[in-house]
Amino acid sequence: MARFSVTTPLYYVNARPHIGSAYTTMAADALARFARLRGDQVLLVTGTDEHGQKIQRTAQERGVAPQVHCDEMVREFQALWEKLNIRWQRFSRTTDPRHGVIVREFFQKVWERGDIYLHQQQGWYCVACEEFKDERELLPGQFCPLHPHLQVEWRDEPNYFFRLSRYQAQLEDLYQSQPDFIQPETRRNEVLKFVSQGLADFSISRLHLDWGFPVPVDPNQVIYVWFDALLGYVTALLEVEEEPSLAQAVKTWWPVDVHLIGKDILRFHAVYWPAMLLSAELPLPKRIFAHGFLTKDGQKMSKSLGNIIDPFYLVAEYGSDALRYYFLKEIELGKDGDFNEERFIQTVNADLANDLGNLLNRTLKLVHKYCDGKVPPVNVLPDDPLRLLGQDLGAQVAEAYQHFALHRACGLPLALAQRANKWIDEQAPWQLAKTGAQADLEAVLYRLLEAVRLAAYLLSPVIPQTSTRIYQQLGYEVDFDQDPPSDYDRHGRWGALPVGQPVAQPEPVFARIGIPKVIKS
Repeated sequence: MARFSVTTPLYYVNARPHIGSAYTTMAADALARFARLRGDQVLLVTGTDEHGQKIQRTAQERGVAPQVHCDEMVREFQALWEKLNIRWQRFSRTTDPRHGVIVREFFQKVWERGDIYLHQQQGWYCVACEEFKDERELLPGQFCPLHPHLQVEWRDEPNYFFRLSRYQAQLEDLYQSQPDFIQPETRRNEVLKFVSQGLADFSISRLHLDWGFPVPVDPNQVIYVWFDALLGYVTALLEVEEEPSLAQAVKTWWPVDVHLIGKDILRFHAVYWPAMLLSAELPLPKRIFAHGFLTKDGQKMSKSLGNIIDPFYLVAEYGSDALRYYFLKEIELGKDGDFNEERFIQTVNADLANDLGNLLNRTLKLVHKYCDGKVPPVNVLPDDPLRLLGQDLGAQVAEAYQHFALHRACGLPLALAQRANKWIDEQAPWQLAKTGAQADLEAVLYRLLEAVRLAAYLLSPVIPQTSTRIYQQLGYEVDFDQDPPSDYDRHGRWGALPVGQPVAQPEPVFARIGIPKVIKS
C-alpha cells in the first residue's frame, strides 16, 4: 500500500483562526481524502505554533498566562477544523513536552556539526513576523511591509546563529536537480532570486524572552520560534506511546510528500528548513507548495476596513461542503483568490443544488416511475456523449490532484454533470416512455444515473457529505467521511453502477442557498 503525507502550516496562535488558515487546511484535507480514495495509507498533519514573543505579548495583553492563551486558541482551531469536516490524523503542538525533546536533540546535532555559533545581532525586528527585516524592506517610519500598522523594533543583543550561508551551494543544487521541489513555478522563481543574492546566517535564539524552549547550551536564551516550529512537522510523526527521539519520529512517515503553506512563509520552508535538515543529515521533504493570498470583494482583508471574514460564521451559515467547494473550485491553488458573497451563492447553487442535486432528483423520479425503482439495464445507444465524457474522467481527475490543480479536479466532474443536465432535455426520456421505446429509455436513465454517480465519487474529497447523500440515494451503503469506497479503479471509472440495484426515493442532497447573508467580521 502506497503512503501519502501532507502537512498544513503549524498555525500561529496569536489569534483565532482566520479564513486564510481555513483555506489551506481545506485544500490539504482534499488532497488527503483523494489519496485515501486511491487506496493509499494517508497522514494529514496540522497543528499550532505556540512559542515566541508575539504569543507572550498577546497573553500579557489579555491578562492570562501564555499556556492558558495557547490552550484556548488550540481549542478554537480544532473546533473550526471539525466544523469544516477536516479529517486530520495528527495535531502537532509546539508546547508539547515531547516536541521539546525533538527540538533539543535536533539542536544538538546541528551544534555538533559546527553550524551554530554566538554572534551579536543588530537589526530591525518585526514581532508580528517574528523576523528581522532588511532596512530596504521597511516602509517609511520603520513600519513592516506585511504589518504596515506596526513599527519594527531595533535589536542589539548576542544571539546564536545558524550557518545558512554554508548551505547555499547545496540548496542551489537542490533547486536545480529537483525543479518541482518548490511549486508553483512563480514561487520557485522567488526562492531562486532570493538565494542567488547570497544567503546570510540567521539568528536562532532570543534574549530576554522566557516563552520558548531554552537554548541547550545557554539557558539565558530561548530557541527562535521558527527553528522550533518547523520541527513540529517531525514531532507529529511520533506514535502516541512512543519514546520521543528523532530516530523514532522519522522512521516511518518522513520525509513527508508535501508541505502545503501560504506564500508569506515560503522562505522559512523552502530555504531555512532544507538547510537545517541538511545540517542534521535528515532527508528533505519531497515538495513544498505555496498558495496565494485571499481577498474579499477585490480588497485586502484588514480590521481597519472591517472586511475580515469570520470562518466560524461562514460555516455556520452555509455548511462545510459549500465552503470547501467554492474555495477549492473557484480559486486556483497557487494564485491569489477572492471571496465575493454573491458569486459564492451563485456558484454553489448552480453547481451543487442545480447541476448535481437537481440532476439526481429528476433522474430518480423517472427511474421510480418507469424502471420499478431499480438501476435499469445499460443497453446500447448510438449517441453516447456521457460515456465518452466519463470514460477517462477518473484518470484526468487523478492527474489534476497530482499537479495540485484542485480547481480542475472540481471542474472536470462538474462538466460531466452539466452535460448530463443538457442531455436529459435533449433525450426527453418522458417522451421515450410515451412512445414505448423502453430500451432507449432505460439506456438514457442508466447513463444519467452513472453520470451523477461518477461526478459525486470524484468530487467526494471536496464535498464528502453531499457525495455521501448522492451515493446513498443511488443504493450504496457508503459514508465518504467514515469509510469511502477506495476501489478507485472501479468507482473512478465509467460503468460502475450495478444494474438492478434499488435506488432511494429522491430527496434534496444540497439545500439551495436563499437570500444572501451579510458576512460578519
